[in-house]
Amino acid sequence: MDIESILIKHIEQAFVDLYATQVEKISLQPTKKDFEGSHTFVTFPYTKITRQKPDETAHLLGEYLQNHSQVVDRFHVVQGFLNLTISDRIWLQAFDEMRNQKELGQFAPTGKKVMVEFSSPNTNKPLHLGHLRNNFLGDSVARILAARGYEVVKSNLVNDRGIHICKSMVAYLRHGNGETPETLGIKGDHLVGKYYVLFDKDLKRELESEMLSIQKKHSTDGLNYPMTVIQKINTLLQKLAENPEEKKAEELWDAIKKEVQNYCPSQIEAKNLLLKWEAGNEETMNLWKKMNGWVYEGFHATYRKLGIEFDKIYYESDTYLLGKDIIEEGLQKGVFYRNADSSVWIDLTADKLDQKLLLRSDGTSVYMTQDLGTADLKYQDYQIDKSVYVVGNEQDYHFKVLFKVLEKLGRPYAEGLYHLSYGMVDLPTGKMKSREGTVVDADDLVAEMKEIAAERTRERGKIEELSEQELEHLFEIIGVGALKYFLVKVDPGKRMLFDPLQSVDFEGDAAPFIQYQHARTHSILRTAKAQGLAWKPENYATYQKLEPSENNLILIIYDLERKILESADNYAPSIIAQYVYEVAKTYSRFWNECPIFQTPDPDAKSFRIALSELTGRTLARAMSLLGIEVPERM
Repeated sequence: MDIESILIKHIEQAFVDLYATQVEKISLQPTKKDFEGSHTFVTFPYTKITRQKPDETAHLLGEYLQNHSQVVDRFHVVQGFLNLTISDRIWLQAFDEMRNQKELGQFAPTGKKVMVEFSSPNTNKPLHLGHLRNNFLGDSVARILAARGYEVVKSNLVNDRGIHICKSMVAYLRHGNGETPETLGIKGDHLVGKYYVLFDKDLKRELESEMLSIQKKHSTDGLNYPMTVIQKINTLLQKLAENPEEKKAEELWDAIKKEVQNYCPSQIEAKNLLLKWEAGNEETMNLWKKMNGWVYEGFHATYRKLGIEFDKIYYESDTYLLGKDIIEEGLQKGVFYRNADSSVWIDLTADKLDQKLLLRSDGTSVYMTQDLGTADLKYQDYQIDKSVYVVGNEQDYHFKVLFKVLEKLGRPYAEGLYHLSYGMVDLPTGKMKSREGTVVDADDLVAEMKEIAAERTRERGKIEELSEQELEHLFEIIGVGALKYFLVKVDPGKRMLFDPLQSVDFEGDAAPFIQYQHARTHSILRTAKAQGLAWKPENYATYQKLEPSENNLILIIYDLERKILESADNYAPSIIAQYVYEVAKTYSRFWNECPIFQTPDPDAKSFRIALSELTGRTLARAMSLLGIEVPERM
């Protein structure tokens, strides 16, 4: 039942009957919580038609609707805002219709296809806390868009090549001694990450040694660097002698360090290994494949824990040469220009951006070149209408340029491109373990969340009926659910503080509270079944007068589809998170204010059981859109 559409038709008819005028584009908004009613009509834009004050218009329209519409039970006017209260009979009818829906909140197919690209890890280290927000946002947006009726493709572009990958390989060649994830009993991504850290330690040690030599001598004597680099460092040393001021000296030493780092043995070895990789050297390729294979197994294990799946995985090693044909196309169309040094650029200053390099003077690609080619590849593979990139806000400028370039090239999919930009995640100092001391590892975080969930759940009790195996599964559901909910409930664009202890909260705005309310609905159904109680419409057919808590609960359940629309249109899982928390709170109030098994009225008893059932389904559906599992027992 589309109550809003019915109301709009009745309001349109009211304008015809009262003012002999047909109006179009009538819109309603939800009534503010502090006022009675569910739907509000704002009369201010229509005073030229009615030639009355807003309050007078609202009163006349309200009286008309109360007398002529079976939907409206009563009305209330607040300074030109017409707040409408829907009759209990209509809400009960809507309730039965929702109960009969096979899947709540599922829209008809739109006939359009959307790709959501997220995760995009590097194969030189495990997933970390930042990846978790990315994964949870991407997965949830994909689920919400699917509920909205889109055909969704979830993709992952893995960064499996480049200097950062070669760094782990260099360290493994130096220190690995043939060890494998199996011989050490650790996940492959953690093993490769260990060597990435070892490379950094080797490089820092070499850099400190070189810098100490330069600082002691205050010269480049003995350094085996290219002459251009020697000259640059000597120029910086000369400036140091001329600028003893502390802050300036620090800047100059940093500039020298940057030059020196490029010629440390570890850095040179990594660059040489990258050249071998690009040349297809067999030994290098075999090591690359082996170490990447370890990482993929580790990633897949983490993804399974998190409930994350992909329909398509792209690899940068396959896409990094894409885009060069597009460069030629852009030059022919006059969209790009070639510089005197043969490099290719686009001038976007008229679009309030900048001039952007698209191809280096030596003919090698930059990231933008590759991204242009990958965008074409994705469209060729799936003929997508929309493409959502889930990437941190440090890449905001990059995506503005990418989308503008594709628009200027006349790509048919350019209008459907969207960058879901999100802020960083901070942790309270000392709250969370970190394997390397700097980055919070995703596996460590999930394990600690499970520990917190287990501790909090055992403190609450009420788990005697569950086996140890069931408890382990429950702790995992609660821990991972708390993590997901906390990271998606904040608007994606905002930087956020993640507090693990605060996230496992059975009383406040957290997943465990919502999960507990879902488990409570199933407890009601188990008790009803044990008592032989039925909760079909014929068992509460004469129940016509809703209690306020019952009415509020039906009203918010009815709002599910509107929230899915809003969330899909804004690519904002936070809207669903806020909604499902309100459902849980409203059910908690209903449970406290409307006795179920204690009421002597059999109609009320059957109806409240049925209402609990529908609430449970609504909670499960909304949480599933966030990728969160809900248990039937807690």
